Amino acid sequence: MRFAHNLIRRVAIASSIVLLGIAAGCSKPADKPAVATGNAMATLNQAGSKLGDLSEFRAIAADVTAFVNKNDLPGAKARIKDLETTWDSAEAGIKPRAASDWHVLDKAIDHALDALRAGSPNQADCKAAMDTLMQAFDSMKAKP
Repeated sequence: MRFAHNLIRRVAIASSIVLLGIAAGCSKPADKPAVATGNAMATLNQAGSKLGDLSEFRAIAADVTAFVNKNDLPGAKARIKDLETTWDSAEAGIKPRAASDWHVLDKAIDHALDALRAGSPNQADCKAAMDTLMQAFDSMKAKP
């Protein structure tokens, strides 16, 4: 029985490693076109950043910022969940490209999440956190 348990455990670990390797290879390509939104700033082509195409993440952050600017903090809180899950699911594919840049954005996203998920979220704090996040995205543009 002990041998069977160890064998099953090793097979499960090996399978996990293989699946993670496959998932890491399925990251979004760096040359994906930018997502257009109603705001001209949101159409920045982030494909030249070290992390690749960040336009999908930035577009979600722009949506959250619009909710915050309208003082719709419950809407912003709901929409930022999309950013959190999308960002987390893409981590394995983009973090290795430029870990320090990834950490800058991850920290800014975490700060925005904390502001919006506070017990009593404050619009000024949420706005400041979203402004910082948008600046972090914009700072990732490739330098000529």
